[in-house]
Amino acid sequence: MPERVGKYEIIKEVGRGSTGSVYLSHDPYYGRDVAIKVYNLETTDDGEKSRVARKMFLSEAHMVGMLQHPNILPIYDAGEEGGHYYIVTEFVHGARTLSAYCKPDNLLRVDDVVEIVYKCAKALSYAHSRGVIHRDIKPSNIMLTVESDVRIIDFGIAIVADSEISRIEGIAGSPSYMSPEQVQSLEITNRSDIYSLGAVMYELLTGYRPFRAGNLSKLLHQIVYATPPPIHTLRQNMPEELESVAALAMHKDPVKRYRTGQEFAADLTRVHQRLRAETNKIDRHEQFAMLRRLKFFHEFSHSEIWEVLRASQWQEYAQDEEIVKEGEIDDRFYIIVTGSVHVERLGRTLGLLGSGECFGETSYVHGAKRLATIRGDGGVTVMKVSSTLLEQVSASCQLRFNKAFLRSLIGRLQGVEVPAPVVG
Repeated sequence: MPERVGKYEIIKEVGRGSTGSVYLSHDPYYGRDVAIKVYNLETTDDGEKSRVARKMFLSEAHMVGMLQHPNILPIYDAGEEGGHYYIVTEFVHGARTLSAYCKPDNLLRVDDVVEIVYKCAKALSYAHSRGVIHRDIKPSNIMLTVESDVRIIDFGIAIVADSEISRIEGIAGSPSYMSPEQVQSLEITNRSDIYSLGAVMYELLTGYRPFRAGNLSKLLHQIVYATPPPIHTLRQNMPEELESVAALAMHKDPVKRYRTGQEFAADLTRVHQRLRAETNKIDRHEQFAMLRRLKFFHEFSHSEIWEVLRASQWQEYAQDEEIVKEGEIDDRFYIIVTGSVHVERLGRTLGLLGSGECFGETSYVHGAKRLATIRGDGGVTVMKVSSTLLEQVSASCQLRFNKAFLRSLIGRLQGVEVPAPVVG
């Protein structure tokens, strides 16, 4: 690891790939943390890899300061020093790529997916208006910040209008997300990016890529000729209009797709409005404000609360409605946002838990059964936090959550809050 690259002192390595490494650094002039991608050009014996890496460096360097959009990772600087070719970008603390949310057991809520793809579509529309076609839109090239914002990254193989720098022969993108015209080496337009974003949305909604095959040739054949399984067959209760949006974005014929990212975003806005109207969800910022007031979250930072929010689902329960059943296996933690709940065991009521309190500690033990039944005491709003999704948040957030949860349980065991045994 170099001690310095250009004017930047290296703090630590944060990533490594086939074409180079990424380091965290600090820009003292602007007082901000930055990420430095250092390309491997001279340190490999593979001449073709070095040539490709150089092309990718030149492509990104060409766009320094070109794309100024809140949902595109900004490129601040580029240079070469002592054989090191490097790109300097924003460093987003705690962000992770969408790849973490493309598994059937770790999916985001449908309305969250719609909002994420909406932001990406708007960002691509902006890039396209500047003559830039990304050409490699995929989950690992889209970052989700701890505030649930989006950054599109890695323009290393982008096509830039009126520039020959980006013409990298033999590289077309990532096969699973390539448009039919990319597969067939036809002319690439902005609608190719729209197809790729549609494929990303499909995977975020279902946990599966639109097309899967045992080898590359079969995969590419499917992309050109096959129809992906309908989304509702892979995830229940999927809005029909959302399936229609995905199908239009991924139409085989680019002429019949959305013409622009703006059109794509407009349809997603309509879907999101219907979803909000149907479910009557509380606005995320209102949810944040409610959590901020709960004693459970008093020691959490702003960003850590947003992380927990993204890993959770909110649900309302009526009087005596069962929330958790004794003897069942469940991997979720529960925090009471408003109202209170009855704690029952072996048919006997043990006590009440109120807002800001938690239950579900058996989630710490894989496969453990619930020790008590929890029922609503009048109207109650509960936040369910998936243990699987909680594993995806930052280490500091996990530690804060575990400490708050265990502190509440220890207090209850000591009889400070509820004179009852472990809730479960």
